Parts: sequence; structure tokens; C-alpha cells
Amino acid sequence: MSEWWTYRPSDFLMFAPDTYWRLFELHNAAWWPLGLLANLLCLALPMALARQPALGARLAAGLLAVLSACAAGGFVWQLYAPVNWGAQPLAALLAVAAVGWLVLSPTAVARRTSHGSALLWAASVGWPLLALLGGRPWGQAELVGLAPDPTVAAGLGLLLHLRVSQPALRLVWWLLFAVAAIGCLASAATLATLGSLQALAPLGALGLAAAGLRGRRDNA
Repeated sequence: MSEWWTYRPSDFLMFAPDTYWRLFELHNAAWWPLGLLANLLCLALPMALARQPALGARLAAGLLAVLSACAAGGFVWQLYAPVNWGAQPLAALLAVAAVGWLVLSPTAVARRTSHGSALLWAASVGWPLLALLGGRPWGQAELVGLAPDPTVAAGLGLLLHLRVSQPALRLVWWLLFAVAAIGCLASAATLATLGSLQALAPLGALGLAAAGLRGRRDNA
């Protein structure tokens, strides 16, 4: 029997890289064209938030609640968790995020931030292109609302856009940020274990969000 220190992180994975990416292909096909629609809505959010700071922010928060719930139940719980028991906490985190977005939605007001817009665009445009850059077919692209990573990245972008003044809601804001940060770190660890350079994507999203925090004056 091998000693514990001889094991590598990949020895604890219960699936191969091809199996992991195949899950997205199956999920995209089952939910087509809703994934594309969610990406288009996410792509339009920066403009909507700029033109209608109050209404746009409230609708956007409601949208993120739906998308987070869909990613939690539709992909993570039904497809990912059966091949990776460690994914169950990720489903719980996304479910918590869905509730948090619903709490913020009624009073949300948008602010201008280039970092937030960049994250929303990265989630809706950049993440799907990662499949092609990684040599995978378009059908395996990760789409907002269907896959957890771009959904979390979009959430970070929207958080940077939201202006929150009430102390209780600030706690919810920070809870959502913490949930997104944990999701990014967990995804980066999984992708790195799979040997994928895409592990840099969630880390980059988290780094961009952290940089965006420096420009906020309302501590929310």
C-alpha cells in the first residue's frame, strides 16, 4: 500500500478531463438555446445598468438569482455531483448566491465601473471562447447560467456595479463576494488538477474583481 504522501491531487479525482468537458456538451444540448440567450442578456447588462441604474440593477440581480439557481441545480447537482462528490458544496454555494441576489434585488442601484463591465463581458464572451482556445468543440463551451464558472464571474461583475448603502445589505453583498471567491478558487484547483491552463481564468476573474474593489467608495 502506498504511503499517503505519494498521492497526487489527481489521484483523488473520480473523472477524466474528457468526462468533465463532456458534461458541458450534454448540458448545453439539453438546454439549447437558453444558454445562448442567457449569455446575450449578460452581454447587454453593462449598457442596461448605465441607462437605467435602478431598474437595470434590480432586473440584473433578479437575473443572476435565476442563473445561479439554474447552474446549481441544472448542472452541478444533476450532472457534476454524481461524478464528483466534492461538487455538492459548490451546488450549495450557488444556491446561497441565488438567495442573496434575491435579497439585494429590490433595492439595488447601479454604479459605473469598468472592472464590473469587463467581468460581465468576460463571462458572456470570453468564457465560451475558452473551449475553442483549449482545442475543444464549440458544444463544450461554458455558458452563463448553465456552467458555474462564467455564472460566478458574471456575479462578481454585477457586484462591482451595485451600490449598497444599508448595513444589513452590505453584509449580503460581502457574503455574495465571499461565495464567488470560494467558487473561483475551487474551480481553479479542480482545473489545475486536470492539467488545464483554464485554471487561470477563474483566478483572473477573482483578481479583476479584487482590483475593482479598490475603486469602490461605499465599501459595498
